[in-house]
Amino acid sequence: MALELFTEGDPIADTKAPTDVPIGERWSERKFRGRLVNPANRRKLHVIVVGTGLAGGSAAATLAEAGYKVTSFWYQDSPRRAHSVAAQGGINAAKNYRNDGDSVHRLFYDTVKGGDFRSRENNVHRLAEISTNIIDQCVAQGVPFAREYGGLLDNRSFGGAQVSRTFYARGQTGQQLLYGAYQALERQMGLGNVEQHARTEMLDLIVVDGKARGIVARNLVTGEVTTHMADAVVLATGGYGNVFYLSTNAKGSNATAIWRAHKRGALLANPCYTQIHPTCIPTSGDYQSKLTLMSESLRNDGRVWVPKERGDDRDPRQIPEDERDYYLERKYPAFGNLVPRDIASRQAKNVCDEGRGVGPGGLGVYLDFDEAMQRLGRKAIEAKYGNLFDMYARITGEDPYEVPMRIFPAVHYTMGGLWVDYDLQSTIPGLFVIGEANFSDHGANRLGASALMQGLADGYFVLPNTITDYLAAGPFPKVAEDDPAVVEARQAVVAQSEKLLSINGTRTVASFHRELGRLVWDYCGMERSEESLRKALDRIPEIRKEFWTNVKVSGEQGTFNQNLEHAGRVADFIELAELMCIDALHRNESCGGHFRVESQTEEGEALRDDENYAYVAAWEWTPEGEPPVLHKEDLNYEYVHLAQRSYK
Repeated sequence: MALELFTEGDPIADTKAPTDVPIGERWSERKFRGRLVNPANRRKLHVIVVGTGLAGGSAAATLAEAGYKVTSFWYQDSPRRAHSVAAQGGINAAKNYRNDGDSVHRLFYDTVKGGDFRSRENNVHRLAEISTNIIDQCVAQGVPFAREYGGLLDNRSFGGAQVSRTFYARGQTGQQLLYGAYQALERQMGLGNVEQHARTEMLDLIVVDGKARGIVARNLVTGEVTTHMADAVVLATGGYGNVFYLSTNAKGSNATAIWRAHKRGALLANPCYTQIHPTCIPTSGDYQSKLTLMSESLRNDGRVWVPKERGDDRDPRQIPEDERDYYLERKYPAFGNLVPRDIASRQAKNVCDEGRGVGPGGLGVYLDFDEAMQRLGRKAIEAKYGNLFDMYARITGEDPYEVPMRIFPAVHYTMGGLWVDYDLQSTIPGLFVIGEANFSDHGANRLGASALMQGLADGYFVLPNTITDYLAAGPFPKVAEDDPAVVEARQAVVAQSEKLLSINGTRTVASFHRELGRLVWDYCGMERSEESLRKALDRIPEIRKEFWTNVKVSGEQGTFNQNLEHAGRVADFIELAELMCIDALHRNESCGGHFRVESQTEEGEALRDDENYAYVAAWEWTPEGEPPVLHKEDLNYEYVHLAQRSYK
């Protein structure tokens, strides 16, 4: 494509991974080569951690336990309300408790393949190694994982794997893991090692002499804007799925922290890689504000199907077996209903496009547990999935024990995020990014039950061992409140708020968010094409112009003002959406969750172009009116053979 939408800059590379040793030794070697900070000096060093989900909560607790001074920020009323609490299905680990052939290498391979060969080998192998430690850590904290009759930890299967490696606590795994991290964080707060700032949102990054030295934050209750300094900053603020407006994310989940850091110089990698989850409750109305996930674990026992004939609107219980199409089992016999999420989502869309979808508007497929209940009994299904069935019944008014669930794909997770090296440090020295906020581990598609694995790996085990190499050069010179960089960052935040409040237009913030989200879903969602992406790129600048001239933001500065909060986040989403579409347009291939209609096999599967696109796309922010700059990080595969993905 022509380069009218971006320019290309110098390539970028991760130089922190010790590639002179075999991949299985690189993490140990990196820890050995990195500089350490002795216990007495740790007390002199200060780290800001933004976010208290699995990644942020575990990182803050672990750093404080090690002796560092930690300041923790979160926008909810309690760390327990971080969006990690909503994760349902489980957490992967290569323990091989089932003796079914699992291993660190198999988890490594499954993850690279599941991401359609667009992730770093070094980071993924480290994640697979650490996975075994995470389970031990969480059991020691008292996390109530499901157990078999004999008392051993139980496992179940998730998409993209032929082994059972997913540890779980019914359908509440995220909640239980988060409570484990929360109690560790609370202990450090009680000891005075963690300073806490609840209901506080980061609105800018303070960069002094090229290093991240603090943040500008707004108290969401009082409206007060304050600055906070430290020796390093850690962002653990989750993904940007709410750019689509409708997603499975909490309504407060947003991209402001990473986007403002991006505008201060941190490269943003692979923004077009977003994950559509195939097992969500279908949309029920035009003014719905979010979507609800039904755990992927349900596909262990539930069978996905649609009627064979178009327009068959009979009660599903009245449709006989020979008139049902169990299309995932038919197309992918080796994996069946447990194919990766991108494939299951795309196939659900395909059958609905054929006119065989079910429910209102034909935008749904059945997830049926009748066969499982006949085989295992209703009590066994209740024990495994009872809370999920109850949730479905409360939302839809339908009893999934009697009638098959209706599900449809929805935005769930984002694989893109701030670019980081092997140490999880961004292109701004002193700014570290962990969990879903970075891009590093999942490539173009995340396997189910790997988000919790990455969050806890980064927070408990990786960051505390890599940030020391940076902090060993400290303590750094103190930054004064009247430092020009501090004053400028604070003034920029206040000025933006004042500008939003002064517009006094006629359209609500929510109306802009809803329009933007529908646009991005339609043109940069489950399918993308050059035509659709160019349509989006024509319309997004118009939305941005209208937003900044016609938005209505009521209330005042310096007070409780949720409308102002939302306006700032939507302003960032508009800019992010444009970069997402540019990234999707420039990557003229299909891979994982990025499906370009121009690049598919004869069977309709994603067709990669390894010769031209086997790289990470790391984008540099430029002032408005100038095209963003693309920096490429080549992906090299030593231990995994590049191949067309097959789950047949």
